[in-house]
Amino acid sequence: MNNKYKFLISNTGLFFISTFSSKFLVFLLMPIYTAVLTPDQFNAADLVTQTANLLIPLVSLGIPNSIIRFGLDKKYSRKGVFTVAALTYLFGFMVLLAFYPLIVKISFVQYYVRYLYLYLLCSCLRTLVQQYTRARTYTRLYAIDGILATVNTLIFVYLFLVKFNMGVKGYIMATIAADFVSFLFLLVFSGAWKSFRLKSAKPRLAKEMLSYCLPLIPTGVFWWVTNVSDRYLVTAISGASIAGIYAISYKIPSIVNLFSTVFTEAWQISAVQEGQEKNPEKFFKNVFRAYQSIMFMAGAGLILLCRPMTSFMVAAEYYESWRFIPVLIMATIFSSFSGFMSSIYMVQKNGKANLYTMMAGAFSNIGMNMLLIPKMGAQGAAIATFLSYLLVFILRALGTRKFINISISPVFMAVNVVLIAALSYVMINEMTHWIIISTVLTAVIVVYNFLPLFNFIKPLIKTVLRKLKRA
Repeated sequence: MNNKYKFLISNTGLFFISTFSSKFLVFLLMPIYTAVLTPDQFNAADLVTQTANLLIPLVSLGIPNSIIRFGLDKKYSRKGVFTVAALTYLFGFMVLLAFYPLIVKISFVQYYVRYLYLYLLCSCLRTLVQQYTRARTYTRLYAIDGILATVNTLIFVYLFLVKFNMGVKGYIMATIAADFVSFLFLLVFSGAWKSFRLKSAKPRLAKEMLSYCLPLIPTGVFWWVTNVSDRYLVTAISGASIAGIYAISYKIPSIVNLFSTVFTEAWQISAVQEGQEKNPEKFFKNVFRAYQSIMFMAGAGLILLCRPMTSFMVAAEYYESWRFIPVLIMATIFSSFSGFMSSIYMVQKNGKANLYTMMAGAFSNIGMNMLLIPKMGAQGAAIATFLSYLLVFILRALGTRKFINISISPVFMAVNVVLIAALSYVMINEMTHWIIISTVLTAVIVVYNFLPLFNFIKPLIKTVLRKLKRA
């Protein structure tokens, strides 16, 4: 197996250690969240954190994207990249402070506005040193931080939610405290604190980094609209309790997002390095074919198991959230595929194409939410999210051809979509013999996707066997 494949798989494994622990923590904590918080309270906490996620790309000016893109490029000074990024964060947060009188008037935020600001500050600080750690390819350190962050979050959730019973404020404070401890850990052990040098922040470098990342600010906002705006609309149209149950339904699809996040963190490093080589199409094509097989197989398995998983992880009043999970898993799969395509734009430093495709997804999402939620409730919101991400993927798959043509097989993709849509329909509508039909459909999806995945990992298996034979 070529070194580039080994490098990608090795990084994916290390990022998996980091990300799995923190993402899997969501499922460990769901029984606590649903036992301590009512659906109304959980919805309030979710709206505050999602509002923070909307503001993060505005506060950061999209600079995390530049840290990884320019930090991996040997042409640029890493000290300069880190210093420009830190100053950008400082400027963005100062601007946010100036808007305090307006933000405090937002109805669902006003009781938690100070916590919102602390959440934003600590999240941005952690992201700054995390991206620097990735740019230095300190993947082992990144993995260790993920494990420590998981332990810290468990401790702080127990303290703020269980011990002190702080409710919504405790939910937010647990994340704030965990992010701050993670920031301090990475700041020291990555050596980031030594990289802040004002003299390294050259105006030319700052201009290049900002020129790349500024178009990605509205991209981040439009991603948020596509991914989160439905929760606000469900709250407004169907009520806070339904919205709280709908918000919980996102937790199991986030397992699919876990695989996507792990892979993306490793893939971005390989994409930047290999995308600048001659003829990278074969590498990108092989990786995407294996990636989509993994995503469809994982998605089908979670759809099949979503009911028992929901019953096990949440309180009884949240159980009906399982009905939204199959469609949200489909949405998450295509969100992941869209993210893969965006890596091609990242290699080309083409932020505008990312912006236009995400804008199309956001506007279509709002339109379909307004149309479907009044008729279908929260299920309409889930369908709108899926269709929006499907649209973004199609636009990016077509748009990236002129840069790196990875020759996506429409037939292979269409068969998978039909199969997983049929599985979702059978599950949601509880058709006669739905357990048998769902199991058979899941098995078909696994078998159909196994060969492309096996062809990708076969050289790795041969390499391992040769080493064992020598040993």
